[in-house]
Amino acid sequence: MTIEEKYERWLNDPSVSNEDKKLLKSYTKDQINDAFYRDLEFGTAGIRGILGPGSNRLNVKIVARATVGFARYLLEVFPEAKKMGVAISHDNRLYSREFALETARVLSSFGIKSYLFDALRPTPELSFAVRKMKACGGVMITASHNPKEYNGYKVYDENGCQLVPDKIARLVEIIDSLGFELDVKLGNEKAEIVFLDSSVDEEYRKEVESIALHKELDKSKIKIVYSPQHGTSYMNAMKIFEDLGYNIIPVKEQCSPDPLFSNTKSPNPENKEAYELALKYAKENKADLILTTDPDADRVGIAFLDSKGEYRLYTGNETGALLIDYVLGERKKLGLLSKNGVLFNTIVTSSLGAKVAMSYGLSVESLLTGFKFIGDRIHHYEITKEKTFEFGYEESYGYLIKPFVRDKDSLQALVMISEMVNYHLLRGKRLDEVMEELQQKFGYHHDELYSIYFEGQEGGEKMKEIMKENRAHPFKEIGGLKVVALEDYLLLKRYEGNNVQEIRGLPTSDVLKYYLQDGSTVSIRPSGTEPKCKFYYGAVGTSSKQVMEKPKALHKAILEALHLE
Repeated sequence: MTIEEKYERWLNDPSVSNEDKKLLKSYTKDQINDAFYRDLEFGTAGIRGILGPGSNRLNVKIVARATVGFARYLLEVFPEAKKMGVAISHDNRLYSREFALETARVLSSFGIKSYLFDALRPTPELSFAVRKMKACGGVMITASHNPKEYNGYKVYDENGCQLVPDKIARLVEIIDSLGFELDVKLGNEKAEIVFLDSSVDEEYRKEVESIALHKELDKSKIKIVYSPQHGTSYMNAMKIFEDLGYNIIPVKEQCSPDPLFSNTKSPNPENKEAYELALKYAKENKADLILTTDPDADRVGIAFLDSKGEYRLYTGNETGALLIDYVLGERKKLGLLSKNGVLFNTIVTSSLGAKVAMSYGLSVESLLTGFKFIGDRIHHYEITKEKTFEFGYEESYGYLIKPFVRDKDSLQALVMISEMVNYHLLRGKRLDEVMEELQQKFGYHHDELYSIYFEGQEGGEKMKEIMKENRAHPFKEIGGLKVVALEDYLLLKRYEGNNVQEIRGLPTSDVLKYYLQDGSTVSIRPSGTEPKCKFYYGAVGTSSKQVMEKPKALHKAILEALHLE
């Protein structure tokens, strides 16, 4: 079916709302092309797209089609799927509640029970609910940290983990077999829709609070500014802070759920703009720490008052390394550190955290980007008993301390970061001083992420061409530094000199990772959820000044080589 044919069918179909038809009629030729040139695909975190009518937009028709596919997938995999049911939650975004209700309605038509939260809830609590209800799957309606124009649809397995590629592959096959989104037929049954209330929140919070290692610490002196960025963490977070005795200063303008994110310049903790109002609060109150979660509350970012009296932001890599050192160090003192412990990170995560973990005797496994791979690996070792999970994290501000959920969990991170900062403050140290000690011990590290956006059909083709060309003609040197090894995760091969080794234990992914002669790394990866290509730079060196300047220089060299400057 051509773009024009798809457009005309949407324009004339009686099931398409008048509101959507009015929007379709207002589209320019370029907008029509972008809205219909492809179908939204499952990426590293399910479906995510711009809201609006069309096959390449997120709307009730696309949600219904995905849910019909998920229902058929569950009925195929689980003999007791109808009885086990599916847990459903959503964030604060436009149409999130409508999409969640539609998901429940479609599942019901196939005889599958739904456990639908009575209002918005965090992503990690959805994972928790899947496990608590012993459901066969879960659906979270969220676009995570994306701008307000986006929404998304994430699917979870019976362990509360997002579907990994071998499971997604079968789901995608089923969805593709359904044909055009306006032609998809629902079932003819009617199963129960159970609404989940605050009792689930209480059980979830109890588990989150249980991760604290030193509840006895004096909390009277630490001041913490907190923002949920108009998202889902507020209710649970404030109750957890209260139970644990912290003095919290909420950024009140950003505490109410708001799909337009009216009082923040960005809901993404990776962006400096997300901290502007919180920093104002921190300066007015002389706060020690700023914590901000993204809208669906699976990620958290921090800023803190440093030893020079200035507020400083730390990246996910830096926060991760500090958390690893604190959690493993205190567990060791308390006799809680397992002898066969394992830490999970990703192939684009800083090497600093891994070095810290190994110093405590842990093994480290680097998995593909996407926390589902960490969740799936936790389940693997839960069955085999070969290793014991101690910590999991991604460079993109996602952490998991205790695996009662199988996704990154900002509520757990809020507890542990607060405790860590307080612990060090009581010993007269700010986080920058603790980080300096780590850098002196393990070498100086500085990681930066640069992204280049490629909008529309032409942009998508450009991204593919960049990866194809770079794979065919890999760099021999970058920024004057010799490439000593290359890992190609699409071919699952590692090239080092004349040696070629298989990369085992990972699924394929369109990622290239270069290892440079000084120990630094460069990774190139098209995003699985947004129209952009990501460039990860992991600088290693002997001084802070040296590593701080290196990522920018390496990125400049990459852009020149790819003719993107």
